[in-house]
Amino acid sequence: MEKISVTVITLNEEKNIERCLKSLQWANEIVVLDSFSSDRTVEICRKYTEKVFQEKWQGYGRQKNLCAERTSHRWVLNIDADEVVSPECAKAIQKKLENGQKNPLYQFPRKNFFGNRWVRFGGWYPDKISRLYDKTIVSFTESSVHERLNPDSDPGLIDEPLLHYSYEGLADYMERLNRYSTLFAEEKGRSGWTAGYAHLYLRPPWAFFKNFIVRQGFREGFLGMFLAVSAAFYTYLKYAKTRKL
Repeated sequence: MEKISVTVITLNEEKNIERCLKSLQWANEIVVLDSFSSDRTVEICRKYTEKVFQEKWQGYGRQKNLCAERTSHRWVLNIDADEVVSPECAKAIQKKLENGQKNPLYQFPRKNFFGNRWVRFGGWYPDKISRLYDKTIVSFTESSVHERLNPDSDPGLIDEPLLHYSYEGLADYMERLNRYSTLFAEEKGRSGWTAGYAHLYLRPPWAFFKNFIVRQGFREGFLGMFLAVSAAFYTYLKYAKTRKL
């Protein structure tokens, strides 16, 4: 079977990282690239792997590629510090790589949790995401936020989901929306792109309608309403910040 390296980038993740690394002990290698955390992240990481490096933060995509450059094996599984690979998912990955013909990258469904609650509707599941890839062919786009694997044609599918413990609660969620919208605006600003009035006034209500009605966010009750309103607010915020910059 092909050997697998797992990559994890970290910055002040002591609340999440041990749960993540415990779920990765089946892998042939774990490589962590930390951005000079001020908490116990690095200390915890060194309990589970000797390959812990530190590098100044250069954006999500660039950081993940730098981490992959330190791996020993061709196949790389990128995992966020707040994600968990279940035993069933690990077996599905290993089984897929036992077969002769392989795709250059593989997608996973992802179970996203809000606090301890798995959010099933409103576009939060299956939330397919590409994470397992052949590093000789595929790499991450070097963007500050919303990075993706490229080229992303001909993806395979791992049936078992990744578990994503993404947000502790409402305050944590709103703080991240503010941070991600700033990163989005800064990246667009560097390229010289700016938002038009259609981005500001048409896309936010569409974001709400899509998540609450089309994707059935209403089935999540109050949380579904909150998430749909937040999606609309985030859409407006990122474009408003782009115009301001």
